[in-house]
Amino acid sequence: MTLPVQPKSSFPAPIYRDTVLAQIFTDAKKYFLEPLLAIQYAHTLMLGRQGIMARREVAACLRALDGLDLEKIRGAVYDGSFEDLFFFMERELAAQCGVETAGKMHTARSRNDIDLTMYRMVMRERLAETMASLLEVRRQLVELAWTHRASLMPAYTHNQPAQPTTLGHYLMAILECFERDFERLREASVRVNRSPMGACAITTTGFPIDRYYVASMLGFEGLQMNSYGAIAAVDYLTESCSMLAVCMLNLGRLAQDFLQWSSVEFGYIRLSDGYVQISSIMPQKRNPVPLEHVRVLSSKAMTQAQAVVGSVHNTPFTDINDSEDDLQPMVYNAFEDAERGLKLLAGVLAEIEFLTDHMAACADANFLTVTELADTLVRETGMSFRTAHEIVSEAVKDLDGGYDAEKMAASVEYIMAADHREFEMPELDLLRRSLNAAHFVAVRKVPGGPALEALEPEILRSRALLDADALWLKKQTDGFEDARERVRSAARELLAESEDDVAG
Repeated sequence: MTLPVQPKSSFPAPIYRDTVLAQIFTDAKKYFLEPLLAIQYAHTLMLGRQGIMARREVAACLRALDGLDLEKIRGAVYDGSFEDLFFFMERELAAQCGVETAGKMHTARSRNDIDLTMYRMVMRERLAETMASLLEVRRQLVELAWTHRASLMPAYTHNQPAQPTTLGHYLMAILECFERDFERLREASVRVNRSPMGACAITTTGFPIDRYYVASMLGFEGLQMNSYGAIAAVDYLTESCSMLAVCMLNLGRLAQDFLQWSSVEFGYIRLSDGYVQISSIMPQKRNPVPLEHVRVLSSKAMTQAQAVVGSVHNTPFTDINDSEDDLQPMVYNAFEDAERGLKLLAGVLAEIEFLTDHMAACADANFLTVTELADTLVRETGMSFRTAHEIVSEAVKDLDGGYDAEKMAASVEYIMAADHREFEMPELDLLRRSLNAAHFVAVRKVPGGPALEALEPEILRSRALLDADALWLKKQTDGFEDARERVRSAARELLAESEDDVAG
């Protein structure tokens, strides 16, 4: 039996239209309409400056761009009569200034360099917004660190109480992670903010274009120089996502600690009423749900960022769709989730209460200070730390889990009298003092330690760095707005001169 021959579909095939092109068009309207418009203006102005387009044609194109109905474009439904947002906009422009004139705007450019330029313009905005959210978290943390620079608490290793420290010392450790995250994101943004425009399809053009002018008008700090790499390389994308993944890992670890500290068993943290949710059945519950949202948002953002890197693994070094239309929304979703998590954490931190009396009591319990007891034996007697460790370890075992500073000092005295007569016994008051958590912290003055002499300069350093980073970010975002105004101003100036020429 011979099956009937199915008629061949014309472009776009209905399945291709519905599964690919319609979704790409929807995403493009959401993410790329503004960048595409900026590129249209900047490239057209450059063509006029270079004499590649006549002034009257440039003016006609600028008027057409000014006359675009952006709400109509945003509301357009994909029907297959055009391939993508670029061709839809070209059709709208042609309706206003004619097919031939509108078509000249596409001289010496390709959808390839347009697309990569749009991607970088959106990426730099996402990076800037994420860094702004990260700055707010750092601002909250540095003030909390200063407030609690002397608030005692246990430090943990292997999820077990280990030694006394301060809450300020802990918060500064987290803060340093976020400082490094900002530095990584900033460095990535510097490499993102380079213009591919002028690379055209992949080998530039024979027209005498000015790539530097277009880059400046679009707010880029330089060119992605090699035209092949400008189109084919995706490390601007993978680096940004990798740096975001590291930041989200740090965020998730902090959320996990705070969730644990919020439990009744720990009792270190109390969230304000605005950041707890009740149970539908248990009236006593104060669920720290926002911290759970911070944790899942950080995990979600990290996973999406890693998926972006995985999606372009082993792809050919060329212009490919694998890193373009279908992938870009996942990049932006990762950054959007990251911003949500960071903003939520900043809100929680602004109203958080640390139960410092209980934390301090825990720092003075559970044998946490006995390292300093061993250190004291070393200082006062000249014995090796190994011998001191053995003496203190034996005393810990003698107390059988029932920690008491007086009994601990007495046990050490007994062990030394029985087995270590070659060493002179330190005064009991000295041994007792070594078992005090505040003393434990106060003697740890070396750089990076929890003593006030070591910690306070670091908090002040962090404040200064925060101000410097905020100033840098403002300069960057102001630069983007300045570029938008340069394009608008140049377009207005050319149109005004064109009208004067007509009047003359």
